[in-house]
Amino acid sequence: MTARTAREARTPRTALVARPRGGKPPTLEEVAARAGVGRGTVSRVINGSPRVSDRTRAAVEAAIAELGYVPNRAARALAANRADAIALVVPEPEARFFAEPYFSDIVSGVGEALAETGMQLLLTFAGGARERRRLAQYLAAHRVDGVLLVSVRADDPLPDLLAGTGIPTVISGRRSAAESLPSVDSDNAGGARTAVTHLLSRGRRTIATITGRLEVYGAACRLDGYRRALTEAGHAPDESLIAVADFTEEGGRRAMRELLARSPDLDAVFAASDVMAAGARQTLRAAGRRIPQDVALVGFDDSAIARHMDPPLTSVRQPIEEMGRAMARVVLSEIARRAPGSAGEAGVGEAEAVEAGSGGGPQQLVLPTELVVRGSS
Repeated sequence: MTARTAREARTPRTALVARPRGGKPPTLEEVAARAGVGRGTVSRVINGSPRVSDRTRAAVEAAIAELGYVPNRAARALAANRADAIALVVPEPEARFFAEPYFSDIVSGVGEALAETGMQLLLTFAGGARERRRLAQYLAAHRVDGVLLVSVRADDPLPDLLAGTGIPTVISGRRSAAESLPSVDSDNAGGARTAVTHLLSRGRRTIATITGRLEVYGAACRLDGYRRALTEAGHAPDESLIAVADFTEEGGRRAMRELLARSPDLDAVFAASDVMAAGARQTLRAAGRRIPQDVALVGFDDSAIARHMDPPLTSVRQPIEEMGRAMARVVLSEIARRAPGSAGEAGVGEAEAVEAGSGGGPQQLVLPTELVVRGSS
C-alpha cells in the first residue's frame, strides 16, 4: 500500500473532493482531512513552525495547493491571540545603530528568516529609561509574539523585564556564562585568541588590545581570548597594553592615543571591533606609524569597513547574518512550543519529527568565527 493510499484509507471520503461545493472557500479542517493530519498540524505548517517533519509539511502543502486554501492571517492571529509580529529591540542610541555595520547585518539575517513566515519585524530603540518604560507598556499589551534583543549589557534590566512579560525572548550575545534566556552568540574568546596567535606568528611581541565596554559579556570574552593567546605563547599579559573603549570610532582613536603614550614601542594592536580598528588606524597614521610595517592591526567582525580600509584590515569574521537567522529561528521555535496544542495531536495516526531539546534549559547557540587575513597584518 502506498503512502497516499494509506492516507486515503483513513481519511473520510467527503474530504477528498478537490474543491468545496457551493463556491465556499476551503477550511482549515478540510485541509487537515485531505492531508490526513490534525488541525493543529496544519496551523503549525502555515505558521512556519519547525516542529513538523518534512514529510508532514509536504503533505499539508500539497493539500493546501489542491484545495486552493488561502490562510486568513488576521483571523488566525486574532483567534490565537497572536500579533504576527516580532520586535527587534536595540538598547542603544539610534546613532550607534546606524553607524555600526553589526546591526544592519543582524537585521538582514532576521528579515531573511522571517520573510517566508508572514511575520512582521518591528525595530525599536530602548537606549534610555523612558524608552524602556514605553517599551514595557507596549509589550505588556501583547502587541508582539516574540522579542529579539541585541547589544545587551550584563547589568541591563531589560532582559529580565521582558522575561517577566512571558513573551518569548532571544538575546544576541549572552549577558554572562550563566545566561537564563535563549541566546545566539559567536565564539568571541576563540576568535580573539586566533587573532593574537596570528600576530605572534608574524613575529609581533608587544601586542596591545582595544576592548569594548567590559560590562558587555562578548567584549570581556574577547579580552579573555587575547590574554589566553599571550599566556599560551609564554608571554605574561601586560595590563598597560590594554585600553578599554566603547566600540565606536572615536573610542578607538582615544584608546590608541592612550596605548601609544604608555607603550611607544608597541608593534601590534588587536581591536575588538572593525570600527574601533578604523579609529586606531587614524591615530597610528597621525603619529607617523606605518601599517603593517611598524604596527600590525587586526579587527573583529569582518565588516565592510575591514575590506575598504587602506591597507585592507585583517579581521575576525563572525557570521552576523547567520546569527540573525538563528535568532529568528529560535524565537519562532519558542513561539510554536508555547502555542496551544503544540505538544502534538492525539489520534491522527501521523508521527511527527520534533526537535529534541538540550536537557530542558534555554538554547545557547555559539557560532564559529574565522580569521580573514589581509594587508594590515
